[in-house]
Amino acid sequence: MKNLRGFEVAKGFENKGIKIPYRKTKYSAGYDIESAEDIIIPSFKKGMAPTLVKTGLKAYMQDDEVLMLYNRSSNPKKKGLILANSVGVVDKDYYGNPDNDGHIMFALYNIKEEDVLIKKGEVLGQAIFQKYFITDDDNAEGVRKGGFGSTNK
Repeated sequence: MKNLRGFEVAKGFENKGIKIPYRKTKYSAGYDIESAEDIIIPSFKKGMAPTLVKTGLKAYMQDDEVLMLYNRSSNPKKKGLILANSVGVVDKDYYGNPDNDGHIMFALYNIKEEDVLIKKGEVLGQAIFQKYFITDDDNAEGVRKGGFGSTNK
């Protein structure tokens, strides 16, 4: 049987104890995604870029699916962490790209006054596979040429 959708360890993280995500309860929509390493998220200062937190994971899916990354619901209040892009979008053709093998990362800002330490294995957020639709006149022919943030290049 052909694999339909799932997670794999990204290249370079094979021997780093990365856990494949799983749903914690029968009716959970999302798969909890953990940090691949200890990392400090600095307190936000105007003009700074978000911190990219590595997961050590990549995801494969069907042609009409997307993986959506959502912040952990407790992160803003407890840790002051918010997703820089509100919701992360991982396209099917991000998987295995030549720049980073499709490595999934969470782009986070820390809105607290003090730096925040994320420990390896700590849950960053959730990933939810979803179907999507295209318009009647869609004729996209482009091919992804890179990794994180490369769609318009």
